[in-house]
Amino acid sequence: MITLYDNAMSPFAQKVKMVLHEKGIAFKRVTPDLASPEKDFLDVSPLREVPALVDGDVSLFESTIITEYLEEQYPQIALMPRKPVDRARVRLLQSICDSQLEAIIFGMTEFIAFKRADGEVAASMLGKAKADIKHLLGWLESQLGTRAFFNGDAFGMGDIAVLPYMSTLALYKLGPAEGSALDQWFKKAKAQPSFQRCIEDSKAEVGTFKESVARVYSGLWPRQYRNHRIDWFLRCGGFDIVADGYAKSTIRFSQLPFYNH
Repeated sequence: MITLYDNAMSPFAQKVKMVLHEKGIAFKRVTPDLASPEKDFLDVSPLREVPALVDGDVSLFESTIITEYLEEQYPQIALMPRKPVDRARVRLLQSICDSQLEAIIFGMTEFIAFKRADGEVAASMLGKAKADIKHLLGWLESQLGTRAFFNGDAFGMGDIAVLPYMSTLALYKLGPAEGSALDQWFKKAKAQPSFQRCIEDSKAEVGTFKESVARVYSGLWPRQYRNHRIDWFLRCGGFDIVADGYAKSTIRFSQLPFYNH
């Protein structure tokens, strides 16, 4: 049976779980301690991140790599469109959502949940986040066009790429405009059983959130500011926040992969 190293709150892990559920693949969830990861987990996920997947002798990390592997290894239920141009469009959706959109939502969560700053600084950066979100929702609406789903006629990988982020935006009261094409898509997509199972997993872990915040500020589990996350913070005026968090060991940057030597 496949083993998935998972954190139910992670949009990247949710992507992988939706693919597994949509394809009807049995798997076992393991939630690693990211503050003090065991060697078995690091052997599978050398960047100390979720998701990571073990399928027999195959070990993989990085969500898009995992979903592409599952699509090719288990092709009986296809989740990618058939036409090359549509497959390319879905990959663009994955790229923008996992980089630009994820970074903005991560940044908002740093203020809303982790209280990185308050007053004018927080208000200014949250204002910039909302403007960025509005821009990206417009872009997503243009990508959806007249299609029923981002994937085409039916739910698939394109929808899986967008759905975890749209769900968080809805929680932050920043979802699509009522009655818009994007709103109609969201209402259909979020009812998908594979996504509802992800929501159930998330609800089961909400109770541990305060503990997670305490771990961050104790230095046990610094939040990772990588790639587009750090780009967004610096672009929006958060240099001092990043420098302060790094000095206090509540923020970390990307790391080289762990390996046995």
